[in-house]
Amino acid sequence: MMRVTFVAMLVGLFAGSAFAQNAEHGKQVYADAKCAVCHSIGSQGNKKGPLDDVGSKLSTADIRAWIMAAPEMATKTKADRKPPMKAYTDLSKTDVDDLVAYLQTLKKK
Repeated sequence: MMRVTFVAMLVGLFAGSAFAQNAEHGKQVYADAKCAVCHSIGSQGNKKGPLDDVGSKLSTADIRAWIMAAPEMATKTKADRKPPMKAYTDLSKTDVDDLVAYLQTLKKK
């Protein structure tokens, strides 16, 4: 029983560390992709598209869909603002995964 608990703790430690690294890279992807032109986090970026609490409001799948198919999601959700017709499909899978991980950390405290 103690062995199982120890292994579970190790897995949790490594998973948490990997998630933190992925989220940190996702923050860089957010900056590099110039997401702040249309969105804001805190006091930085376009106030018309705040993402401050997106991690509490949307699932991982929904965040991914907004990145990969924003026009379709805007139509589906009847959004007031219309994103550019270009989806961010030019991002690598790793970049998208890490960006989603970062956005999932954005939760009001």
